[in-house]
Amino acid sequence: MTALQKYDRIEASGLWRPTSNEQRREVVVSIGDASLTISDMQDRALAHWSLPAVERVNPGKRPAIYSPDGDPEETLELPASESQMIDAIEKLRLAILKRRPRPGRLRLFSLTLSAVSVLALAVFWLPGALLTHTISVVPDVKRQEIGLALMTPMERLTGKPCADVLATPALNRLTQRLGSGELVVVRGGVRDTLSLPGGTILINRSILEDYEEPDVAAGYVIAQQLEATTNDPLRTMLEHLGFLASFRLLTTGHLNDDMLRAYAEDLVVLPHTTLDTNTLLAAFSAREVKTSPYAYALDPSGERTLELIEADPFVTSPKQVLTDGDWVALQGICGN
Repeated sequence: MTALQKYDRIEASGLWRPTSNEQRREVVVSIGDASLTISDMQDRALAHWSLPAVERVNPGKRPAIYSPDGDPEETLELPASESQMIDAIEKLRLAILKRRPRPGRLRLFSLTLSAVSVLALAVFWLPGALLTHTISVVPDVKRQEIGLALMTPMERLTGKPCADVLATPALNRLTQRLGSGELVVVRGGVRDTLSLPGGTILINRSILEDYEEPDVAAGYVIAQQLEATTNDPLRTMLEHLGFLASFRLLTTGHLNDDMLRAYAEDLVVLPHTTLDTNTLLAAFSAREVKTSPYAYALDPSGERTLELIEADPFVTSPKQVLTDGDWVALQGICGN
């Protein structure tokens, strides 16, 4: 180092303290091979400081005080009279600083690539991962709470749920018969049936009032149960509302009123998921419900639902869906 060769014979006296708990002692300071050597008055080396690691504790002031990098407890004080040594140390520190490598194009490229990678993860991976994690940790009780909260803004579209002293027990028996979540009959706003988070199924009153037998209503409920199993209503909701909804639900346990209102308006027009015919047949068979009434309700001609008609597992239902009395009562649940 050219700068070092210029000062390799300079010596100076100073005060050195190895720790803050010890007394300062007079020492001799000399510049050696890329290091600062501190010796006692008998020329015995007490410490070696690497020049690149020497730090000025009080820049611009005299006496000058230095410390080795990372150890402020150890200090070296050079009086103002040792200006040649002080200037030498300062010039050497400056020369070393200039020689330190600076970020170049390769480092800039690496930083840019890292930033792009992080951004890509944030945009493409994080939302999906957050959604999946949120759904996995939301308990059933919270799902039911979300479904109940969603009912409030939906009432603007569906009207208040229908209830009747005689019909409500019949509706409960239909729920038990099909092993479904809570069934709620609404006056409008829903095409036929609709699933909410937590297992609640909304039923348009027309599904009850427009058909002669309860097998049709049972069919719609079974199909809606399968759809909710295929497409988790909570996942559908959070996917529709976006990343912030998942983040808010995960961090606070709630969705705000604006989110619920926005989703309620969109939910009633979302299309049904197309269900596999064999899966439908298996579900109807497991619940001992005929498929033909439901199939003809979907398509009175039977052309689009021929498989459900021809493969109906029962000519007659082995187990009655509802008694005639319950069915008549249920048909009047919304009154006039």
